[in-house]
Amino acid sequence: MTEDKTPRCVANVKAVLGEGPIWVEREQALYWVDIKGRKIFRLREGDKLDQWDTPMGIGSIAPRANGGFIAGTDQGFAEIDPERGVFDVRGTPEESRPDNRFNDGKVDRSGRFWAGTMDDTEQQASGALYRLDPTGRWTRLDDGYRVTNGPAFSPGGKLMYHADSARQVIYVFDVDEDGEISERNTFARFEEKDGYPDGMTVDAEGHLWVAFWDGWCVRRFSPAGECVQVIDLPVQRPTSVAFGGPALDRLYITSASIGLDDLARGMQPYAGGLFMTVPGVTGVAEIPFAG
Repeated sequence: MTEDKTPRCVANVKAVLGEGPIWVEREQALYWVDIKGRKIFRLREGDKLDQWDTPMGIGSIAPRANGGFIAGTDQGFAEIDPERGVFDVRGTPEESRPDNRFNDGKVDRSGRFWAGTMDDTEQQASGALYRLDPTGRWTRLDDGYRVTNGPAFSPGGKLMYHADSARQVIYVFDVDEDGEISERNTFARFEEKDGYPDGMTVDAEGHLWVAFWDGWCVRRFSPAGECVQVIDLPVQRPTSVAFGGPALDRLYITSASIGLDDLARGMQPYAGGLFMTVPGVTGVAEIPFAG
């Protein structure tokens, strides 16, 4: 039997700004967030859906090795456990930038959490990229972003991809064993017709998968930056991607409904939903945050 690669909506949650999908192996479940709607969602086998309201805007979450999650929020780094109602801020690296919030974030292959910030109004280039070590110490590693998205790490962890969505560019960095990075290099640039590179992940073959806001699609890029595959979607604003499922062979795609007028919403009944497809490649197992 051939695999049907047509994306289907597996959770029509109508998120305002769905983001941050992450497969949590210990639960065999897919988690994601609604940043503006202030919710965390969980999809388990059998399409069982759970959701929790949050007291803060959460841009991304990642499981912690000792339980719960680490998160980047509009109040700083936080330790959260939605089932227990725990939402504890643990670090505020941007007190001097009160209009900023954390957006996307991921754990690298060594168990460190990386997350970018952005001006919530998307006007100022005040965003930065941070690394949060398991000790709780954070470091600002890059600056001057309008809208941060990613990061994503190569299978071996020696490369990091990170986007400035507003500028329609994806950068690539070398990463050493201590989590220090090289100067940014341009991986790919895009035009208005392409949409805006948003959340991303890497597959086991080292290719980069990127959701394109206002692009109606997800694109797969070779390590050389060549687009080698396009998955079209029935929604205008895909926001991020993550591999999941027991074999990591499913690609989950979040989306947003924010900013769509009544006509667009009527034409996109699944805007803000979670989609899933089987793209024919597998992902890389995510490592929990070691802190």
